Amino acid sequence: MEGNLKITDWAKEERPRERLMDNGPASLTNAELLAILLRTGTGRANAMDLARNLLAEHGNQLYELVRSPVEKMTRIRGVGTAKAVTLCAAFELGRRAQLPVERPAAITSAGEVARIMIPMLRDLTHETCWVLFFDGGRKLIGKEQISSGGLNATIVDVRMILKKALDKLSCELILVHNHPSGSNKPGRQDRILTQTLKEAARMVDLHLIDHIVIGGNGYFSFAEEGLL
Repeated sequence: MEGNLKITDWAKEERPRERLMDNGPASLTNAELLAILLRTGTGRANAMDLARNLLAEHGNQLYELVRSPVEKMTRIRGVGTAKAVTLCAAFELGRRAQLPVERPAAITSAGEVARIMIPMLRDLTHETCWVLFFDGGRKLIGKEQISSGGLNATIVDVRMILKKALDKLSCELILVHNHPSGSNKPGRQDRILTQTLKEAARMVDLHLIDHIVIGGNGYFSFAEEGLL
């Protein structure tokens, strides 16, 4: 196949992007993966040609290319700053993905949760509801907003909370929502939601640790008040 033929003119089953979608990234050569990142070529060379030239300039060693600075990449005809920066960013993400994950310390009190959530929620003019997900060692593995409503209420779907918890392989969870009025006193619906979620979670072997209501710089903890 002629090197200056546009990739879009290639047979579909030979195009790198389509091959990745059909067969997965592991099926592609280094040059094909680079071509996807480069996206386009020049009038004289397509993206695959540029990718091969980049590899050749670095002894056909991907390891050497990954270590290459932007300035060196741009010496290749057709590789401008934008393409070189894109490659450097992709290489850096690959490096970071190899770093060990630092597990956070276990959260042991409502006060610790409040310190995380108060800066996020205290100034909102509408109610939002968040769920914090924990592993079996009570280490935080994620948090997610699950609803956003009006001044005095937000609709919470208990089934959605449980699905997200199970998808994250969570063992325990904490529900957090804010009161835009600044009051952290729970209302009747807050109490009903707490009990509903507690019982529903128990049915799928999940544990609701707490429901925390944020109001201004203060908070109310159902667990601390003995209501869970």
